[in-house]
Amino acid sequence: MGFLKLSFYFSNLFLFIFYLYPGSIFGCFLYNDCNTQPKLTRDFTLDYMIISSNHVYVFVIFSFLGILSFKKYLKKILYYLFLVSIFLELMHIIIPNRGFEVADLLGNVLGVILSLMLYKLFTFRRSK
Repeated sequence: MGFLKLSFYFSNLFLFIFYLYPGSIFGCFLYNDCNTQPKLTRDFTLDYMIISSNHVYVFVIFSFLGILSFKKYLKKILYYLFLVSIFLELMHIIIPNRGFEVADLLGNVLGVILSLMLYKLFTFRRSK
């Protein structure tokens, strides 16, 4: 098994742990407050729509690893990535101390889309 696939599998594990933990693991360590979520940058705002920047960054990295690891099965990995991005945010409805937010869901989905666009851009430029 290659380094990319192993990285993707571990990123799956960490993503599920961090998303399904009832609170913020980073907040527990950084602020000694499990209810505070650290922000890397301000959220993206488009007119009346807010998109979580943290979620975009996480899903760009996660999705890009997945696409590179399983590029032979691009359609299947994209289904998986979109399913995970939606499933994990919907789970916040039932997890204590977490809440479903449309901004987070949009960030997850946008991260998958951006990673696909980056992959297509790199493969297009490579083929020329």
